Amino acid sequence: MSHPATPHFPTSASGRSSSVNRRTSETDITVNLNLDSVSFEPPATGHGFFDHMLDALARHARIGLSIQATGDLHIEPHHLIEDTGITLGQALAQALGDRKGIERYGSAFVPMDETLAHVVLDLSGRAHLAFETETLDIWGTAGGMTHYHLREFLRGFCNHAGANLHVRLLAGREAHHVIEAIMKAFARALRDAVQVTSDQVASTKGSL
Repeated sequence: MSHPATPHFPTSASGRSSSVNRRTSETDITVNLNLDSVSFEPPATGHGFFDHMLDALARHARIGLSIQATGDLHIEPHHLIEDTGITLGQALAQALGDRKGIERYGSAFVPMDETLAHVVLDLSGRAHLAFETETLDIWGTAGGMTHYHLREFLRGFCNHAGANLHVRLLAGREAHHVIEAIMKAFARALRDAVQVTSDQVASTKGSL
């Protein structure tokens, strides 16, 4: 008795990879991204906690990611963090190409001790960020990084990746746990959204 073969939807010949450099008077950032090869290279931005979060992003998204960056950290980490989000978004948009066959949607809940984050992602080609953390009193920073810095990272990512992202913080007060839970939930939602599960575009329009 024969059994039907399991469908296989190949990725592009390029391996859905990209390399983007963004240089301004404030930052110099290079992102190398491969959506189909799990390889971890320690990020180097000069900001220890942000590096820790980018490493968590790569590991939980199961993607190949290298980020080398310099910025005006002597002023404040905002420019470095935001511009890294912009560059990562540009790299993802390039790696996805026409987005044919991707799952498109991803959703993840991630707990971290007293903290619970929920992230929902749509790689629709349209940019929108809903960052709903203001309902809770979040205190402290993590190595000088706040949840508002994370918001700007995600805003830059959405604007340049063409992503619709909703972030909800269901519980949590301590900045370290809040930032880490949100980043890991974002990574896991991204992991699902970029998967190739079809040979069709996941839209009635025929394109994303």
